[in-house]
Amino acid sequence: MTSKQKPVWLITGCSTGFGRHLAQLVLAGGDRVIVTARQKTQIEDIVAGFPETAIALELDVTNQDSIRSAVTEGEKLFGRIDILVNNAGYGYQTSVEEGDEDEIRAQFDANVFGLFAITRAVLPGMRARRTGHIISITSLAGMSGFASSGYYAASKHAVEGWSDSLAAEVGPLGIHVTCVEPGPFKTDWAGRSLRQTPSRIADYETTVAGRMRNTVEQSGKQAGDPEKAAALIIEITRSPTPPRNIALGTRAITLGIKRLQEKIADIEKWRVKGLATDEGSGAV
Repeated sequence: MTSKQKPVWLITGCSTGFGRHLAQLVLAGGDRVIVTARQKTQIEDIVAGFPETAIALELDVTNQDSIRSAVTEGEKLFGRIDILVNNAGYGYQTSVEEGDEDEIRAQFDANVFGLFAITRAVLPGMRARRTGHIISITSLAGMSGFASSGYYAASKHAVEGWSDSLAAEVGPLGIHVTCVEPGPFKTDWAGRSLRQTPSRIADYETTVAGRMRNTVEQSGKQAGDPEKAAALIIEITRSPTPPRNIALGTRAITLGIKRLQEKIADIEKWRVKGLATDEGSGAV
């Protein structure tokens, strides 16, 4: 397969973390990559040495003009976009009660509305070719909420639900949809991709404030290896039947399954009364 036949990736948020590791590994494997970040200078080193298979572009997913420009330029250079990796985003920690309105909305602009917008921009080309793969990096928080992460979890849950609908719409057209749900990984998430509004309410000292401190203290000590995660993401794009959801790391798998089992148990426990709410089923 020549370089012009290799798949074309567009990866958002490549300056650090999963995006950087993934872009580097994909390029090393010979695929073509549209490497993006809000500041082009932060990703120029990634594309150095790959003049025929990589381009570095500035992309702010919260800016519609920036999205249109990046997609148009990438498609003009490579002719198409085969794989979109929605990686751009960041964490926000505080208690639900103490959440800052501006911080909450800014997080949703990046983690949710920006992700929606870049996906809408690449879908016409994928739909026309009847092939493509939309991969969204969500989180363990997309499966289960934790104290201090209410708004971050809400943003990731939003992407998970949206992805279910997207898969139902584009699956019949040959386009795959996958949510990647990492647990804790050594990506300097706390150092570079986390904002916090301090919790000062005494009632939340152990649940919220304690977890916020622990997040920062454990940065760099996480069990997850981002290189292995990047390799697995590449592997699923090669599969003819890629997963709709894939959890990464022991914590994500263990706690994700636990939360799903809890939900099933609640539904089963209240099954009879839930069924009784159908019209004509009798008294509840």
